[in-house]
Amino acid sequence: MPKIAELIAQGRTLSFEFSAPRDAEGERRLSRSLERLSALRPAFMSVTYGAGGTSRGPTPEVVRNIISLGVTGMPHLTCVSHTQEEIGALLDTYAAMGVENLLALHGDLPEGTTEVPPGHFTRAIDLVALARGRIGWSIGVAAHPEGHPKAASVEAGLDHHAQKLAAADFAITQFFFRAEHYARFVEAMAARGVHTPVIAGIMPPTNIEGIGRMAALNGTEYPREILARLEAAGDDVDARRLIAIDEATRLGETLLAAGAPGLHIYTMNFSEPARTVARNLGLA
Repeated sequence: MPKIAELIAQGRTLSFEFSAPRDAEGERRLSRSLERLSALRPAFMSVTYGAGGTSRGPTPEVVRNIISLGVTGMPHLTCVSHTQEEIGALLDTYAAMGVENLLALHGDLPEGTTEVPPGHFTRAIDLVALARGRIGWSIGVAAHPEGHPKAASVEAGLDHHAQKLAAADFAITQFFFRAEHYARFVEAMAARGVHTPVIAGIMPPTNIEGIGRMAALNGTEYPREILARLEAAGDDVDARRLIAIDEATRLGETLLAAGAPGLHIYTMNFSEPARTVARNLGLA
């Protein structure tokens, strides 16, 4: 499987994110989406590792399925609540599968836990260092264009991002809805001497309530004009889907025109509207 850093160097990339399924119906839906979106020949597909450890188990199997479809698979790996030995075992599993790409994340503590146990990882940059020492991975990290919600201050958050991105081969942003957030973030990294490629993550806003909850958790602006368009569509699912496609397409066009090295589409395990957005942007 090619390394994502090499793919970025060859030109703009298209990629999709999926979540590990939690039940049989989720497995069927994910399988259909993987098959449909792999037909677009994306540069890679990534698989989440479960917030708070809720769906960690299936991640390697989903990555294996992606590879079987002829697409580069990249697992997410959260370091919180893991010992170095546990992380090492997971890296060995992926290496045996032929995986050469990893998205190193901090992650959330399991529900009901308030402190990281002694001897466990506490920072994504530590996971990057461990992976670097084991194999020639192409390693990505997360970026928050609007600032991490837990950062002590704006400047502290940017400084932390700069340190993390400098240690990585690429970054993928949290979803956002205004291109200026991305532009300001990239400029802030460049001002700190960091020029790591930052792939822009976008999410077609099909689910009003779901997007609202995720935006609130991540400190993401949920523009009133987008919400108003979706609310005006009422219960018309097709109308909302068209609005989501339109908003994501317009954002993607602006980001690509501004020089984003690629777009990473958060699918929520549905093939539409991600497939239409990719085609609209000429990335399929």
